[in-house]
Amino acid sequence: MTPDDRKYSKEHEWARVDGNVATVGITKFAAESLGDVVFVDLPEVGSTIEQFNKFGEIESVKAVSDLFSPVSGTITERNDSAIDDPETVNKSPYDEGWLLKIELSTLSGLDDLMSAGAYDQLTAEEG
Repeated sequence: MTPDDRKYSKEHEWARVDGNVATVGITKFAAESLGDVVFVDLPEVGSTIEQFNKFGEIESVKAVSDLFSPVSGTITERNDSAIDDPETVNKSPYDEGWLLKIELSTLSGLDDLMSAGAYDQLTAEEG
């Protein structure tokens, strides 16, 4: 079940917003599609990123995939445990496997993301 407390991008990233900070990660669909994650490359705290632009890479036994930010803003925290133990992303993509916390530069970009229901429809079509 896709959590409905966050918004989703068509690139299979999610953003859960609390005030003006978004926690960002990849979806369970993306984690399962990738297979066993073996490497996660994330930007440094203090970096700024733009919505839908590449911010890092995630590598699995199958492939290397780009990560695209669902929001714009400044990185306030990154999940070093996902870097040190990449399989955390597979085990818990919506909780312990989060990737970044981003102070949002604007809330308006959230309107360009999907609800859980719309995302489930997208993955059903892709699946």
